[in-house]
Amino acid sequence: MLAEYVPAETVRRPTSAPLAPPQLTCRDLFKSYYKGALGIPVLQGIDLDVREGEFLAIVGQSGSGKSTLLHLLATLDSPDAGTINFQGHRIDNMPASARDLIRNRHLGMVFQFYHLLPELSALQNILTPAMIAENTIGYLMKRAAYRRRAYELLDVVGLAHRAKHKPRELSGGEMQRAAIARALLMRPKVLMADEPTGNLDRSTGEQIMQMLVDLNRREGLTIVMVTHDPWIAEQADRTVQLVEGRIQKP
Repeated sequence: MLAEYVPAETVRRPTSAPLAPPQLTCRDLFKSYYKGALGIPVLQGIDLDVREGEFLAIVGQSGSGKSTLLHLLATLDSPDAGTINFQGHRIDNMPASARDLIRNRHLGMVFQFYHLLPELSALQNILTPAMIAENTIGYLMKRAAYRRRAYELLDVVGLAHRAKHKPRELSGGEMQRAAIARALLMRPKVLMADEPTGNLDRSTGEQIMQMLVDLNRREGLTIVMVTHDPWIAEQADRTVQLVEGRIQKP
């Protein structure tokens, strides 16, 4: 049986272990969305540190701002105010091209609905970050190395036998495994997962979570995960709870 869910800011690594330096930080982060002239506040003064090698779960009810926060940390959107730093460098005010490069090389993304390209095989989908990162000549020169990496990841996620299958031929769990492999292709420093089990049944969700836990424990991969499911959040080292756009203090 899993332990009872522990609310915000509960640390589960041994307290005697030394704390790694912050790898990803945000300070005084604000974000609103607008309907005409009406502003709807979503995030209101968020301060957060994510340490290297940490598995952090961001939890909260629908509309609490958790996915918006993850998208800001992943440079998919820009804050209205505040700062975001990655490995000591401010990234929220960088040009879009620079943020795209950081996301491609250093921030792997996993989404609830997989976002696999339907016309491509599992292997080809996994290779898409490399195709984006390189120009045509550069990709062709490195193609063999990228394919080796992709096949290694297919083996890690248990999809080696499905490499040439297209998304319509895969189950939901298999599509999410392919999406995780795609997110890992460029050896990111941080894996960001937005409701990675939200579209899966409990048994398949447990398998996906075990895979993420293994990646964190074995590889030391930093993971930031958004979920509304207390059971899923329980697998992380630490949880941060958002309530109406603010971090709820314990």
